[in-house]
Amino acid sequence: MCEAARRCYTHRMRILYGVVGDGMGHAIRTSVVLPKLLEWGHEIQIVASGRAYDFLTARFTGVNRIWGMSMVMEDNEVSKRGTAAELLRGAAAGWPENVRRYFEMADAFRPDVVVSDFETWSALYGHNHQIPVICVDNIQAVRRLWHPPEILRGRKAEWRLAKSIIKAKIPTAWRYVVTSFFDAPPRKERTTVVPPILRDEILAARPGDGDHVLVYQTSPTFQDLPAVLKQFGDVPFRVYGLRRDLKAPEVDGNLTFLPFSEAGFVADLASSRGVICSAGFTLLGEALHLRKPVLATPVRGQFEQVMNARYVEHLGYGLQDEALDELGVRTFLDHLPQYRARLAEYPQRDNAQLFDTLLGLFELLQSGL
Repeated sequence: MCEAARRCYTHRMRILYGVVGDGMGHAIRTSVVLPKLLEWGHEIQIVASGRAYDFLTARFTGVNRIWGMSMVMEDNEVSKRGTAAELLRGAAAGWPENVRRYFEMADAFRPDVVVSDFETWSALYGHNHQIPVICVDNIQAVRRLWHPPEILRGRKAEWRLAKSIIKAKIPTAWRYVVTSFFDAPPRKERTTVVPPILRDEILAARPGDGDHVLVYQTSPTFQDLPAVLKQFGDVPFRVYGLRRDLKAPEVDGNLTFLPFSEAGFVADLASSRGVICSAGFTLLGEALHLRKPVLATPVRGQFEQVMNARYVEHLGYGLQDEALDELGVRTFLDHLPQYRARLAEYPQRDNAQLFDTLLGLFELLQSGL
């Protein structure tokens, strides 16, 4: 049955949608899912923390701010001490009252189902009120999918710790929809794997073969990166993120520093010959969809990024490099033809599988199963 026909059998529901604010990927993919839920006629209340709140408020009505703990980074690594201090500052600033008001809002809304993109309070509300919770995120790949030995080798202690943290943050859900760019089967029931969620701008982009390499790095750890890239004088690099206050492009030899522009960034991504970036899931999914080789630099102490970077290298789509030094960049550039050959086999898919999965889950809910 086609989506349009199936939608006729899906009654309107009240959906409480929670979005974690640590990193922008969660908000970006939520901005893809929400229009489809609204198109299907559902009533939605959105709850978001951090930068996700500002991003979604500019695009949707009914967005409520919730306190969410943010990871504090030092030297491209999660700082346990800094993160704990952030938690204490949040408590002193009144986050318990903020959460209480959120629960009152949810009570008045009376949701039929909760959808959580790794957002704790919405999932907790659903659990405490016996309301089905559907998790839609990439983080659950860490604990709900099987991974080959090459991905876990030397990192099993970090993997186990990450699994325990993820379970503590989202203890349980009715169903899990896990986005993934790698083909790993579920190791737990009630889990469906779908391709990365892609925004319309990426789906509409037409890849080209430009000379430049796109660089996206926001960590202050890599302030020496421009000096490294200047050693490759015949390679033009288009750099986003390192100079956040730019109002106009700045050229420094073979480097062009750019202020962030969504349209400009997508155009530079689509026309690049390769990408140097962190190992955050959203940009990796976009780059691989456009079949761009990736040099991925995972945040140390954040196993999900380590896992993503290892899969990029394991699948032959690029290279992982925590140091991001001259040797890593040179190795990446020298092997671009091999990475492109492997990426020619990468399946380019839209969001149809995700939407079909959600429709099926809503039908199950409404049938009482």
